[in-house]
Amino acid sequence: MKHLKKQLQQGATLHGCWLNLGSAVTAEIVGLSGFDWVLLDLEHGAGTEKDVYHQLQALEHTPAAAIVRIESAQRQRIHRILDMGAEGIMCPRISNTAEAAAVASGLHYPPDGTRGVAKMVRATSFGQNFQNYYQQAKENIVGIVQIETIEVLDHLDEIAALDGIDVLFIGPADLTMALGIFGQFDHPLYLDAVKATVNAANKAGKATGILFFNAGEYARYSSMGIRMIACGADATFVADAARNMASTLQTLRSSGKTGMP
Repeated sequence: MKHLKKQLQQGATLHGCWLNLGSAVTAEIVGLSGFDWVLLDLEHGAGTEKDVYHQLQALEHTPAAAIVRIESAQRQRIHRILDMGAEGIMCPRISNTAEAAAVASGLHYPPDGTRGVAKMVRATSFGQNFQNYYQQAKENIVGIVQIETIEVLDHLDEIAALDGIDVLFIGPADLTMALGIFGQFDHPLYLDAVKATVNAANKAGKATGILFFNAGEYARYSSMGIRMIACGADATFVADAARNMASTLQTLRSSGKTGMP
């Protein structure tokens, strides 16, 4: 474990990005690049659970803590990914307190939750480290729910107060879509929702997170009190670099600077 939860509890601002290619190679490259955490995306990413397993192995020796976004809050989905060795779980489209409570419960072993017990899994070094893992899991596992629906805005305080929910993570695209203002990130409805989320998290001593793709937005969200900040994804890093290189070469070719005598 890389103590992501402890850092959040101490008030740190932590930088991350998405991994949505399902590739262990890009996971390792990004993990070594200087991010505090990365998110392996099973909701919209190209990878499967099998790919997540290999990505977690690739990330093990990097400084980046590994969070996995699952597709639903089913208990079995949660503990299967935790058994693979993920440091935290993100669950999308949480709409009410009961759904958030189900996520929190699924993260932890009884008596604190409903996570199933298995010793021979990667998270426990295949049984060699079960007791230590069991004793430290609650203080290490990060629980993240996404704020993406209209309904959830009426339950922010209750959700933030739940033991086991550590981060309220705003999904700008889905949230603005739900509000009927898709992509309008300067709209008062969206900004009010962001402020309400930050206020609820702060009152409960929790953190707020967000994903964006333009680093120029950093100051805006940081100044609002958001501390778990993600910018970009492995797919966009590859795509942007490829387009930039192709454009540069085309410009050189057009200018006649081919290097030929």
